[in-house]
Amino acid sequence: MSDNPLAATRAEVTEWFFEDYLPRWIAVAAGTSDEGPEFIHDYWGTPLHVTGLEQSFWCLDDASVLAFLDMNYAPLREAGYSHTAVPDRRVIVYNTVGAAVEVIWSRRRADESEIQRWAVQFSVAKSDKGWRVVGIHSVATDKDSLAEVWPVESALEEASRG
Repeated sequence: MSDNPLAATRAEVTEWFFEDYLPRWIAVAAGTSDEGPEFIHDYWGTPLHVTGLEQSFWCLDDASVLAFLDMNYAPLREAGYSHTAVPDRRVIVYNTVGAAVEVIWSRRRADESEIQRWAVQFSVAKSDKGWRVVGIHSVATDKDSLAEVWPVESALEEASRG
């Protein structure tokens, strides 16, 4: 464990998200788990704010969170989803109880053909129940790099070009 609390938080969030959440999400989506969709309440908080496909909405209760999960799963299952590849990812830590996970999901069939590719930002916060996603922002992409999808630059850098 690091003496740096932010480095320790980064390691904790990275493990929680990529070693715990992602395999469970994939197994339930692919139908290879006996778990039902309710598992998502161990990862997504309520309320949950979502943006994507030029829409912005709140999932205000457990039922609407499950409906949002089903909205994600339905087209994948219809297309023969089996797993997700991760071409790029980054974890940004703001403090010991707040972070963001940015990732490119390449959702695929067993033959490795791609069903869909999304760049997704998960805002995460730690409470007495552990880490939970409190916001999700997404955009369809054909890129392999988050830097191509969401270049990181300060407002001052941007203003100096303007």
